[in-house]
Amino acid sequence: MCGIVGAVAQRNVSPILLEGLKRLEYRGYDSAGLAVIDQAKSLQRIRVQGKVGALLKKHQATPLNGNTGIAHTRWATHGKPSTNNAHPHICRDDQVALVHNGIIENHEQLREQQGASGFKFNSETDTETVVNGIYVALQTNPDLLHATFATIKQLQGAYALGVINKSEPGRLIAAKNGSPLVIGVGIGEYFIASDVFALLPVTQQFIFLEEGDIADIRCTDLTIYNAELKIVERPLNVLELTPDVADKAGYKHHMLKEIFFQPNAIAELLENRISDGQVISSEFGHGADAIFAQVHSLKIVACGTSYHAGLIAAHWMEEIAQISCQIEIASEYRYRKSVVPDNTLFVSISQSGETADTLAALQQAKKSGFLSTLAICNVAESSLTRASDLVFLTHAGPEIGVASTKAFTTQLVALFLLVIAIGKHNGLSNKQENMFVKQLESLPARVNQLLLHKDDIETMAKEFADKHHALFLGRGSFLPVAMEGALKLKEISYIHAEAYAAGELKHGPLALIDDDMPVIAVAPNNNLLEKLKSNLQEVKARGGKLYLFADETSAVEPAEGVYVININVVCDFMAPILYTIPLQLLAYHVAVIKGADIDQPRNLAKSVTVE
Repeated sequence: MCGIVGAVAQRNVSPILLEGLKRLEYRGYDSAGLAVIDQAKSLQRIRVQGKVGALLKKHQATPLNGNTGIAHTRWATHGKPSTNNAHPHICRDDQVALVHNGIIENHEQLREQQGASGFKFNSETDTETVVNGIYVALQTNPDLLHATFATIKQLQGAYALGVINKSEPGRLIAAKNGSPLVIGVGIGEYFIASDVFALLPVTQQFIFLEEGDIADIRCTDLTIYNAELKIVERPLNVLELTPDVADKAGYKHHMLKEIFFQPNAIAELLENRISDGQVISSEFGHGADAIFAQVHSLKIVACGTSYHAGLIAAHWMEEIAQISCQIEIASEYRYRKSVVPDNTLFVSISQSGETADTLAALQQAKKSGFLSTLAICNVAESSLTRASDLVFLTHAGPEIGVASTKAFTTQLVALFLLVIAIGKHNGLSNKQENMFVKQLESLPARVNQLLLHKDDIETMAKEFADKHHALFLGRGSFLPVAMEGALKLKEISYIHAEAYAAGELKHGPLALIDDDMPVIAVAPNNNLLEKLKSNLQEVKARGGKLYLFADETSAVEPAEGVYVININVVCDFMAPILYTIPLQLLAYHVAVIKGADIDQPRNLAKSVTVE
């Protein structure tokens, strides 16, 4: 995920820009740079391929001093990682510098037009066409605001822009369409960033730009215009965050913060990955669409929570994309011989990208004749992403709590995008794709609605204060949801928990049912609901206590020994993602009641880097 920082102040802004980039490193990137306008109205720039640390060293060797500047961390989309492709980009005559998040979908057409007009391109990026467009517009109207406005009218796609012009020091233009951009308000100075976290050392006051906004920013003056270039007012938000406490954002534990961050994490993952009702297949990597067209089957390999995500994805892949899909635990796959069908895509899933068993499985796969390898991961510069042919970053941000929450839900969203991207080559219609994209777009709001049940779930959790065992039940694609719920409970509360397919109760687990064995089940209103109800009656008849998360339309009523939390979850393909949320909250609140170490449970590490 690219990061933007910009500033207009009455002091040297380079330290502010560099600190902002450091605070955005979690988003994933492969190059970095900054540009400032110095006292002589000269536009100075430094860029590196690699880490912000390398940029800091280069800046120490050749310091840039100026009161106006922009900076950027880039994750390659158009053009390979390189210094030339790094931002900021500068137009001819070194007049205008620009940073950009997003994708300009009509960049090829713009590049062709600009090339015919005599422009020589110094990068492979779509961004360079934007800075060239502003340069052209300045020849007609030498005002940076109007030149930027004229240029963005020609753009198709998503963008967040920060633009400076050496002829107008002390001025910064910001524009937003489809990519997040915020203005930080200081005393006699203003800042821009793609994430408030970048600016917490200098301000806690923020203005969030809306779609189509363009802002004219000077040291002591800010004017915001809408898409029709009419002046508008946007509210000033004062965030109760400081650089010292921002890691928990006021929550008691990292895990709770990460549970409640999931709507934002899902929204950030979807940013630039869908457009006009379609999935952008190129986001999986260079040449991904051509590879997906050849896929006849999938092999998914992962560990722990990521394995559960793969199990759900296997249901989706076979039902939606009609592609055979096998899922295996990495530590098992790496030690057995397997047959690889022709045109099989190997998919590895890992939050950290450093999971030893998953890495070993990938290395084995690269020697086994797979069509290609794809990593779904949260860490850009991980061993897994570097070793894979294709990469899809989940952009969940740092996950500090050992028990994975937002990493899991973003993995599921990423896998659903993969299902659509492959399904398009196997009979999935445009109408179906548009429907699925709408479901994806609705996810952040739907997750927010589920989080409103936190108090009811906390009350239910008190029933588990003296329990030592628990059984989770699910059917179909909700069995992996039950498995993930059981894993969360055992990880942080130390309650022994197992998950079973509800139809398997008669084949052994019923022997465990008694008053001291709570049974937790998810009851979506789908084609298996009546079967599940019969399974639950088997538990009730043997004196077991039931704790149900049921759709409001499932007609599951509370009774003696039956605790029900009714949730409004339309049973579409997104439902497994949504039913995960209350199970996360249940595990959290049970662990709190038991006094466990929520974020660092005993014997566990966040990244399993040994076998």
